[in-house]
Amino acid sequence: MAVEVRLPAVLRRYTDGKGVVEAEGGNLKELIANLDSKHPGIADQLIADGDLHRFVNIYINDEDVRYLGKLAAPIKDNDVVSILPAVAGGSLPTA
Repeated sequence: MAVEVRLPAVLRRYTDGKGVVEAEGGNLKELIANLDSKHPGIADQLIADGDLHRFVNIYINDEDVRYLGKLAAPIKDNDVVSILPAVAGGSLPTA
């Protein structure tokens, strides 16, 4: 089963500039491995020390995978996986 994977601009260097690609897997870990087999090097940008990289947010159908089981999050037919870079910032100054 292939699902749609949406990528941010920073990861498109691994996919020949494509913002949407297909990958397969029964869970997120398998999907990332399949994605990496087609687009070598992309997994290193998503996984660090055996877990999701802390500066990457991944969503399955708009649900954060951190609440769905992280790398064990199940993937089903017709799911859409969106990968987004984390946005860091500080607190706003108070008057």
